[in-house]
Amino acid sequence: MSRFLLLALASFVSVAMLSSCGPKAFVKGDYDEDVESENLLTDQWSETDMQKSVKELVDSLVGHPAIREAKRQPILMVTKLQNKTSEHIDTQNITDMVTVELMGRGRVTFVNKAAREDVADEYDYQNSGMVSEETKKGPGGQISADYILDGRLDSIVQEAGNRKTVYYKLTLSLTNLKTNLMVWSNHKQMRKLYKKRSVGM
Repeated sequence: MSRFLLLALASFVSVAMLSSCGPKAFVKGDYDEDVESENLLTDQWSETDMQKSVKELVDSLVGHPAIREAKRQPILMVTKLQNKTSEHIDTQNITDMVTVELMGRGRVTFVNKAAREDVADEYDYQNSGMVSEETKKGPGGQISADYILDGRLDSIVQEAGNRKTVYYKLTLSLTNLKTNLMVWSNHKQMRKLYKKRSVGM
């Protein structure tokens, strides 16, 4: 074999080896048609954890007499969900799912706490003379909430040898705004088990 062919072959092998050992990136994706299928890809809080927790807690809440036996639709206000885990978790995502699930049941309605500043700004604009008297809205007509819905997310992580457990607890509570009495509270617990193993190159 000529020296030229040997050099060319050596170069090809070197490039192939570098390509196989170089950094890898996710370059092709696909849609998962079932977004409610279980996701245990990592040992962190996932959409599956959120879906399971929210569904069970919403089932519990709508079955409570404060909601089930109310003479009119109770009005709820959702406040901040505390994140007491060691992970960076978007708790707004959890409260949004709780709100959507509860609204879908048709048993409660919500005061939009997040929109209060925008509503106040709109009142100012409508009173600026730019809006007709017949159509403008004004302060004094809002409906107050009956209950505050709040909660917290906790976790405990334990490792021993090649085993790891991740425990989550999502707690929600419903408080009567007039009496400040907590009328309902429940939690959803889950523990996920993992094993360490060597990953081939």
